[in-house]
Amino acid sequence: MKIISDLHIHSRFSRATSKTLNIANLEKYAKIKGLNLLGTGDFTHPEWLKELKNELIEDGSGILKTKTGFNFLLQTEISLMYSQDGKGRRIHNVVLAKNFDIVEQISLELRKKGRLDYDGRPIFGISCPEFVDLMKNIDKDIEIIPAHIWTPWFSLFGSNSGFDSIKECFKEKTDEIHAIETGLSSDPAMNWRLSQLDKFSIVSFSDLHSYWPWRIGREATIFNCKLDYDEIISSLKNKNIDMTLEVNPNYGKYHLDGHRLCNVCLEPKGSIKNKNICPKCGRKITIGVLHRIEELADRNEGYKPKDAAPFKSLIPLSEILSHLLGTGLSSKKTWKEYYNLINKFSSEFNVLLDAKKEEIEKATDEKIAEAIIDNREGKIKIKPGYDGVYGEPVFENKIPTNKINLEKETSGPKQEGLNKFF
Repeated sequence: MKIISDLHIHSRFSRATSKTLNIANLEKYAKIKGLNLLGTGDFTHPEWLKELKNELIEDGSGILKTKTGFNFLLQTEISLMYSQDGKGRRIHNVVLAKNFDIVEQISLELRKKGRLDYDGRPIFGISCPEFVDLMKNIDKDIEIIPAHIWTPWFSLFGSNSGFDSIKECFKEKTDEIHAIETGLSSDPAMNWRLSQLDKFSIVSFSDLHSYWPWRIGREATIFNCKLDYDEIISSLKNKNIDMTLEVNPNYGKYHLDGHRLCNVCLEPKGSIKNKNICPKCGRKITIGVLHRIEELADRNEGYKPKDAAPFKSLIPLSEILSHLLGTGLSSKKTWKEYYNLINKFSSEFNVLLDAKKEEIEKATDEKIAEAIIDNREGKIKIKPGYDGVYGEPVFENKIPTNKINLEKETSGPKQEGLNKFF
């Protein structure tokens, strides 16, 4: 079975998340996106866990289902903040668990280390090896995946608080780590340049803070196995990933170096030339993902391991429409054209990956159809992101306003004709 999964998400109980993040909305927009498996997010938060138990049904497979049959897998993200080798470390890890009983045991052990009720992504002052040991003593099949491993502030290789190797981070527990998450600012090709990553599965997930289509599933991992927790974990352990869906790493908000307060964005060579100092204000710049990869890579750009899973880089459909139509992501005009395409092709991934060019051309404006195919073929240029600023797709020709009538902006979508998703 082809499983299109997003296994790193958050609930409304995490900081800086949508207050309407709930199971119903996650299911609704996962179906619209084309996903068929979601992480639950935040299972350590007591209030969210109550909702999960009320909304999701266990059947012994490790895959939980809503009352309408959509699939979820128990997942959370844990922040570890501690000192090692004279440096403060801030590492985020995604955690997967098989059932509610194991989740309860995880919560019980973590409560001995600190509070769980203040944030869906709680912080603990324990090291990564200690955390792995704690989890594996509860259940050997709990899976721990280092999250967005290159992000400057909270990750394994982060320029501000990370390490130079997985072994340095996880020490004697390194063999318990089977996969790493690329994050928005890197893609598999960038990670292939580090031979130390060869034995790990490379996965991609959204780390969503809202359920809108430009967030949910913006990165995803496709498995080709039975819809079963043990089978998915086995796929991670054995590097049996069908493919990943990525955004162009330039789209990520930490791809290049820079200082957003001064609107300064630099390639690694420019940063080195300026001794990592902002040329406008003289403060230290934020070292981005590309710079860190250049520091740690032991292979030339373009190297590809023999057993590497393929990947496809895509910009979310809403981003394409918003830029071409000259309106906001949540504008009524953008939603109208988005749902026009979804109604015709069933899901966003069908539009972006599978719909035939001639069928798309019949369904929408020719410039939109051209951009969808360019997106599929990796031809859309991206103005790089840096220091917390997202990258932006660049389109030379926007659609004239007289082609599709401008309408008043709204904070949410029109849903006429979409009852099949709800």
